[in-house]
Amino acid sequence: MDGRIARYEEFWPYYLREHAKPATRAWHYIGTTLALLCAFLAVLFRQPWLLAAMVVCGYAPAWIGHFAVEKNQPATFRYPFWSLISDFRLYATWLSGRLPRELAKAGVRP
Repeated sequence: MDGRIARYEEFWPYYLREHAKPATRAWHYIGTTLALLCAFLAVLFRQPWLLAAMVVCGYAPAWIGHFAVEKNQPATFRYPFWSLISDFRLYATWLSGRLPRELAKAGVRP
């Protein structure tokens, strides 16, 4: 076994622990908001270049959060698909108000 997480159900708590600091999560919220805005504008104005901007606008703030705040390596490097799913799940969980409960289940203390 190479130490990789084999199931998404195990990845989600790991992902939350890798985003333990509120400032790291805030950088992710900024990136996800910008990425969604770029996607919306790409469709609205039929500008495919905004899809490339979506990737940059989504990942740049998130990576700032990891390298400058959390001082860890983004999970995207080892788990790109699960990380992408979890970025949107984090965003939705935060918007719905369920994030504190999910963080507590993952062992992240306020």
